[in-house]
Amino acid sequence: MARIKVLIVDDSALVRKLLAEMLATAPDIEVVGAAQDPYVAREKIKELKPDVLTLDVEMPRMDGLTFLKNLMRLHPMPVVMVSSLTEQGADVTLKALESGAIDFVTKPKLDLAEGLAEYRDELIEKLRAAAAVSKTALLMRSNALEVGRKNSADAVIEKTIGGHYRTTDRLIAIGASTGGTEAIREVLVDMPPDTPGIVVTQHIPEAFSEPFARRMNSICAINVKQAEDNEQILTGHAYIAPGHIHLLVVRDGAKYRCRFSDGPPVNRHRPAVDVLFRSVAQNAGPNAVGVILTGMGADGAEGLYEMHQAGARTIAQDEKTSVVWGMPGEAVKRGGVDFILPLNKVGRKLSDLIKE
Repeated sequence: MARIKVLIVDDSALVRKLLAEMLATAPDIEVVGAAQDPYVAREKIKELKPDVLTLDVEMPRMDGLTFLKNLMRLHPMPVVMVSSLTEQGADVTLKALESGAIDFVTKPKLDLAEGLAEYRDELIEKLRAAAAVSKTALLMRSNALEVGRKNSADAVIEKTIGGHYRTTDRLIAIGASTGGTEAIREVLVDMPPDTPGIVVTQHIPEAFSEPFARRMNSICAINVKQAEDNEQILTGHAYIAPGHIHLLVVRDGAKYRCRFSDGPPVNRHRPAVDVLFRSVAQNAGPNAVGVILTGMGADGAEGLYEMHQAGARTIAQDEKTSVVWGMPGEAVKRGGVDFILPLNKVGRKLSDLIKE
């Protein structure tokens, strides 16, 4: 089987060397070259024909975002951004995802040797996923290794079976991972101001969740914010899970509140979609609608099934419009999905289900 050809684009010689050494440990990946800036990268893409690009966000001569936009217009290909954990880095990275990048990793911490193995595994996994993105999905956007123990939602919230009762309050729960920031944007911009409260778990670093929420708030008719512990979930609002802690929904009479848990990672993620969906299944049941969007892995599949069993209506993004049909595909396999829809029809279906 042909190996995945990767071109590394970064202005730091040390980072280029480190990324190349990490990728050399993967038998199915070949680093075919490296470039210190976009001008060199442009020529090496023509010469080496890589399958995937790693692209630094901040570079001299031409920044990564400008280069990405030109690349996706002239020669669409899978790109994984390498971003600094700063507010500016987060903002540029979110713009890069809007412009067609498949995913991102943070800059490796060169002074933290014990964390490099986990970083290497994340990098390899994301490059494999990016290489698997279909040409069709790539064009639409331009116009698995296991680390440590794999917990289930049991590690954070106990699974219970009980009756549910309807209230006047409805609730929407959304989960996503790879490609999810853009998928969530497309869903949220379709939501009118009188939409029931929405809770969202997206796999994202802590430094990125607040800028992501602000960005969504600036373009949506509903209010979008990063969730706060114990705040009431209101109509016309969407609450984004902070990038370092599990978001749960708890009942408060006929209302719902956000609740945080610093329990262990579930499916290697904190926040985890399974944790959010289980809490919604237990506390909202048939009053809820669950949506699972594009993402690598299986996080959320079990939780969506639990929501379905509790009487909630459930939606999964279809394979054609997903950057990675891992999470929604697993949810479909487990039988917990009522509707499989292209991304551009998810918002409309949500509105219809809420009106039922």
